[in-house]
Amino acid sequence: MLVALAAAVPAVRAAAQPAIPDTIAQRALACAACHGNAGRATNDGYFPRIAGKPAGYLYNQLINFRDGHRQYPMMTYMVDQMPDAYLKELADYFASQHLPYPPPQVATAPAPQLERGRQLALTGDASRKLPACAACHGQKLTGAAPAIPGLIGLSRDYLNAQFGSWRNKTRRTPAPDCMAEIATRLSPDDVSAVAAWLAAQPVPTDSAPAASLPARLPLPCGSVANVNSAASATK
Repeated sequence: MLVALAAAVPAVRAAAQPAIPDTIAQRALACAACHGNAGRATNDGYFPRIAGKPAGYLYNQLINFRDGHRQYPMMTYMVDQMPDAYLKELADYFASQHLPYPPPQVATAPAPQLERGRQLALTGDASRKLPACAACHGQKLTGAAPAIPGLIGLSRDYLNAQFGSWRNKTRRTPAPDCMAEIATRLSPDDVSAVAAWLAAQPVPTDSAPAASLPARLPLPCGSVANVNSAASATK
């Protein structure tokens, strides 16, 4: 009798365990520890929001982490053995998550610094061949399909860190690497100014990336060309 009861216990326990759905949403929970529920993230720290970013941009970054173009050990470990098709599925999932944004960070920088950041973001600096952030990242700075990310809703620390990564070549994209070029033209004060201004801006009600840019990019960008070429090849 005791033997029979002991044999039945594992079956009862197994029946009591809820079935875990084998869905991309379930698998993406591993990303929530850093990027927040469904990629929402917070308004501070070094982990960016990935929810609602263009799928082509997210796919590019996953490939870059896997192939060593971006350096962050935890991300490399997560995606090291993942094939292209699975990375695209993850990118598509997070791109489809349109969740509310947290409030922007409180602006603590001096007014002249914030004004300099606003100018760089919206009009650039022609005397130093610096295009406006809006010329690539969209008039609302919410990004553009298929592969340009939004800048609004990212923290000051994350933005500063990424400019440092481009300057130090620990973040790279297929040539021509337009952001690495921009980063070399910006002074440390410029970086601090534009990061402080961007982090303090409220996200517009319609935060979706623009369907396209209104004009040609001011610099050739290999990462955008790569996604466009891949999309054309699949049509």
